[in-house]
Amino acid sequence: MHTSAFYDGLNAVAPNFSNQNGTFETMIRAILIDDSPEARASLRADLQHYCPHVQLVGEADSMRAGLDTIRNTQPDLVFLDIQLGDGDGFQLLDQLGKTQARIIFTTGLSDQAIRAIKFSALDYLLKPIDPDDLVTAVEKFDAESKRFANENLSLLADLLQQQTKSPAEKLKRLALNSADRVHVINTAEIIRCESERNYTTFFMQNGKQIVVTRTLKEYEELLDPLGFVRVHHSHLINLNQLKEFVKADGGYAIMNDGAQVPVSVRKKDDLLHALGLS
Repeated sequence: MHTSAFYDGLNAVAPNFSNQNGTFETMIRAILIDDSPEARASLRADLQHYCPHVQLVGEADSMRAGLDTIRNTQPDLVFLDIQLGDGDGFQLLDQLGKTQARIIFTTGLSDQAIRAIKFSALDYLLKPIDPDDLVTAVEKFDAESKRFANENLSLLADLLQQQTKSPAEKLKRLALNSADRVHVINTAEIIRCESERNYTTFFMQNGKQIVVTRTLKEYEELLDPLGFVRVHHSHLINLNQLKEFVKADGGYAIMNDGAQVPVSVRKKDDLLHALGLS
C-alpha cells in the first residue's frame, strides 16, 4: 500500500513553522513505514499533537511499498518499523542503499538488534511509543546529523552482519557523532569517558579526545558488558586501561595514559567488585 499520493497536496514546498518561542523553523518532511494500521495511526496522531513541525508526506505498510515511498518522496526523516510483513527494516535499508534521510527505528522488541542500533549512534523508539521519547528523538534531528546518516547506517549493517555470524560475540565498534563527523572507534581503545552536563568526552588510546552530545549514562549502559565501570558521577573507565587503583586520598584510578580519575565513596565497592577484590 502506498499512501504518499494522499499527501501530494501538502508536498510542494516545506513551509516554515512558528514554534512556541516565536521563531521560525523549516518543517521536517517525514514518512511512516509500519505494517500495523493502528501503529501508524497512533504515531501519526502523536506527531500532529506533539511535533507539529513534522510534515507527513507519505506512509507505507510493507518493505516494498516503503522503498517506493522513500524514493518517490525523498523525505528528511523516516520512522521505520523493524518487523514488516514482507521483510524487515534492515533489509529495506540494504536494498535502498545510500540515503539522505535520517532513520528512526520503531519496534516492539528489545534485543541484540537494538543494541546494534545504539552502537551505531542511531535512534529508535520502543512501542508503545512514549510521547516524550518521540519528542526527544525528533529534537535530535538537524542538518548536521542528517549529513552523516550513511556512515551510521553502514556501521549498523556491519554490526548486524557480525551478530548474524557470531551471535555471542560482543559488539566492539562504536559510532560517535561529533559536531563535524562520525567517528567509528574500537571500544578497546577507549581509556575513559568524562561527562559535563549532557556532553560526554571520550579519551582515546592515541591521545584523541572526542566530544559527543549524549549523556554518560547512555554509554555506561552500552559499555558495561565490555568491561567499563562507572567510578564517579562524571567518570566511566575501561578496566583494561586501568594501571592502578590508589586507595589513599579518597581513592582514585590511574589510567594507562597517566590520568588520575577520582573514585567516589559509593562507587568504590563497584570498582573493587569488578576487579575481583570484594
